[in-house]
Amino acid sequence: MKVNLKCFAKLSKDSQCDYRESTRYEINEGETVRDLATRAEILPKDVEIVFVNNRVEHLETVLSDGDNVGLAPAVGGM
Repeated sequence: MKVNLKCFAKLSKDSQCDYRESTRYEINEGETVRDLATRAEILPKDVEIVFVNNRVEHLETVLSDGDNVGLAPAVGGM
């Protein structure tokens, strides 16, 4: 199965997870967003907001073929 991953703010890394273009990952059936984050070398504790197909989800969401995943850290305001 293939999924697309985008990362925002400090989670963005050109080779593993960019914010401009999604990075394609091959995953196994039953894998979760947490598994994908770990594969992209992102610590799950650093992820505050998870999007799967433009919906807010959580790290334990099981992914499906073709899913678009976005990860964002906690951000501070003024």
